[in-house]
Amino acid sequence: MDALTGLLEGPRARGAFMIRACFDPPWAVRVEDGAPLTVMVLVRGEALILPDGGEPVRLRAGDVAIARGPDPYTCADAPGTAPQALILPGQECHRPDGRPLNGSMDLGVRTWGDRPDGAAVLLIGTYPRRGEIGGRLLDALPPLLTLTPEVWDCPLTPYLCQEIARDEPGQEVVLDRLLDLLVIAALRAWFARPEAEAPAWYRALADPVVGGVLRLLQHDPAHPWTVAALAAEAGVSRAALARRFTGLVGEPPMTYLTGWRLALAADRLRDSDDTLDAVARRVGYGSAFALSTAFKRRYGVSPAEYRDRRAG
Repeated sequence: MDALTGLLEGPRARGAFMIRACFDPPWAVRVEDGAPLTVMVLVRGEALILPDGGEPVRLRAGDVAIARGPDPYTCADAPGTAPQALILPGQECHRPDGRPLNGSMDLGVRTWGDRPDGAAVLLIGTYPRRGEIGGRLLDALPPLLTLTPEVWDCPLTPYLCQEIARDEPGQEVVLDRLLDLLVIAALRAWFARPEAEAPAWYRALADPVVGGVLRLLQHDPAHPWTVAALAAEAGVSRAALARRFTGLVGEPPMTYLTGWRLALAADRLRDSDDTLDAVARRVGYGSAFALSTAFKRRYGVSPAEYRDRRAG
């Protein structure tokens, strides 16, 4: 398992919000939903993304943009266009004065805006929750990144265009998986770009020693790893591994493993009904008590409190 796939595998899209937005100029939509990650594919026309406090980014047909929340932004045809709709948490849609739109811009199944054949058409997918595993990745992303067809021609766009407006059994699951594929492929392309500031763990994957150790830790976190065992697997001394790992990743191997185990535990607590004992065994802790102690030290709350908060 490579690190990018590993970090995205846990917090997969579950009931993600996906829509085909169609507009004629002048148009603008203010987004204040606080979502951790939103993907936008411009199918037709042009659009501007205007982050609060950031430089506007122009999208052209074929461009893909990924916005890392929770900061708000505006999508529009031009910088001076006043928003006609406000998107709030839970995908509530209001007029700028607070009045609900009451479905007045609905155009059919997962289609919204002025008219289905609008001058600008965007496919939008939003992850409603931030997973702790994905947090390591999301924290490494800029607030807004874009990919043009010159650097990455999105092969999923035609399929997304077909699937997003379908209303068939299991369609939400199909769209969730398509969104995951789109994000993984886009981020892989982004991290390959020279302007991308990839996180230390991602850059370390290219190291012949540390890369292999990272994969061992991510693939089998429940194994009772020690620095000596990892060094033996890598064919180097303990001191050499500790020095090289810390220099490239920014923390010692066992510290990294602890953070990875606790991130996995947080995701299991949020997304499953597993008992604390089962979660502990799954991520490499000998007992629920041991996991609870480490978890509270890292997150400031007990596993039970964390689960209750996420459920709420």
